[in-house]
Amino acid sequence: MSTTTLLLNGRVHSPSMPDATAMAVRDGIVAWLGSDDVGRSQFPDAEVTDLAGAFVAPAFVDSHVHTTATGLTLSGLDLRRATSLRHCLDLLGAYARSRPDGVIWAHGWDESGWPERRAPSTADVDAAVGDRPAYLARVDVHSAAASTALRRQATGLTETSGMHDQAPLTSEAHHLARRVARDGLTVQQRRAARRAALDAAAAIGIVAVHECAGPEIGGLVDWQELQALGHGVEVVGYWGEQVSSAAQARELIETTHARGLAGDLFVDGALGSRTAWLHEPYIDLPECCPTPTGNSYLSVDAITAHLSACTEAGVTAGFHVIGDAAISAVIAALEAVVSRFGQVAVARLGHRLEHLEMVTDEQAAKLGSWGVIASVQPSFDALWGGETGMYAQRLGVERARRMNPFALLASQGVPLAFGSDAPVTDMNPWATIRAATGHRSPGSAISARAAFMSATRGAWRAGGVRDGVTGTLVPGAPASYAIWEADEFDVSAPADAVQRWSTDPRSRVPVLPRLDDRLPRCRQTVHRGVTIHG
Repeated sequence: MSTTTLLLNGRVHSPSMPDATAMAVRDGIVAWLGSDDVGRSQFPDAEVTDLAGAFVAPAFVDSHVHTTATGLTLSGLDLRRATSLRHCLDLLGAYARSRPDGVIWAHGWDESGWPERRAPSTADVDAAVGDRPAYLARVDVHSAAASTALRRQATGLTETSGMHDQAPLTSEAHHLARRVARDGLTVQQRRAARRAALDAAAAIGIVAVHECAGPEIGGLVDWQELQALGHGVEVVGYWGEQVSSAAQARELIETTHARGLAGDLFVDGALGSRTAWLHEPYIDLPECCPTPTGNSYLSVDAITAHLSACTEAGVTAGFHVIGDAAISAVIAALEAVVSRFGQVAVARLGHRLEHLEMVTDEQAAKLGSWGVIASVQPSFDALWGGETGMYAQRLGVERARRMNPFALLASQGVPLAFGSDAPVTDMNPWATIRAATGHRSPGSAISARAAFMSATRGAWRAGGVRDGVTGTLVPGAPASYAIWEADEFDVSAPADAVQRWSTDPRSRVPVLPRLDDRLPRCRQTVHRGVTIHG
């Protein structure tokens, strides 16, 4: 038997009816939009929800997360709040004393904002935890400080260069230490972490996340356990493992049940860890750094082989790519694949690039013509942009100004999907939108409307849903929405405003809440008609 829910007395964000104050939902589908009085007369037997002036908007999608690691940060030691090296080590010591058993898993230190400007050493970690295995991921998760006990366990598996230094581990040494630390977690710890992460997502209006899994991230067991969890938040999985033939691509998709062989398939590392692959050296290299232009994990030939195999197999491909040299390598590979298969065949699959922080005008134009999706994280700029931030420290002010050029990508027709890369940044999608519209580099911000679309409909599109209605509130669309309490709506801002939170009412575009110091608060989250929060 069909049931109808009628939402009244609110603001409904809908492109088909910007002035709507009511919405009817039947069997998980948006059935109608309009005014309160018409809704009451048209649906007299409906279950009524009084919105009391609240704002109803399409639910959000986070296009790049690491669910288990996010949950471990929520339930474990989050070092992102550390304001200095001393503070970081004090937090670590207190945490170790409160939990005397098991491996210590911590995340989030960022020395670029500390007065010491120095990462934790092995000796620092040992002094805080004693003879216990401890893994402390840097905020970008491309390097980690580790205790002697953990290094000893990792060395017992295989000898890897860099395992015996005091400096944080990078590249394969980091992957090895992370794997050993992960194996020290119990099944119950991992399960609780995943549920905590997805509960947190639902509580901020997110109904779907794109899990960027892979053999060097959480491993196959972690991915399979996540698939089996069962939660109201939908998990769209990508598996970051390189293949060289269409048969391999099909077999890996069958094994993992992933949406594509994309996500965090690493072409390079991260700027904060100085492992992003650059054309020109970092300007703040420590004496011990052996690679002044960062790390290259995949050659142009390997990237081309992966793209070709996936395109032939009809599978979405993609890569983690940050540094300008890494992006140049991917562009060269894409050119070869487009030449072989044709532009239409490539565009149809929606290949995607994660992060894409150092793209040029010419590269953006090519990506737009090939239909390549940019899965990007605006909060990176909020955290590390500006003339004194981490980007400027690593690259210099001039290169830093060209980071994360969202306006350029949008102007060249590159589809944008917004995510958090959680646990690297917080998942709150309103903070993501605020960062995109308040970009620290002049000319790189996008409008509130474009940012909102990138966190809703654009993110669904990046995940392969291209029906034209999912991610919006129009009749016939899935009833995936969130109800928000917002302090203020500004209906006077011009249509091209990027710092304000509305458009001219005459343009018939629905308003958005202002995002100042206080972000909207989620009252309820609904996915396909089912309440998953509130």
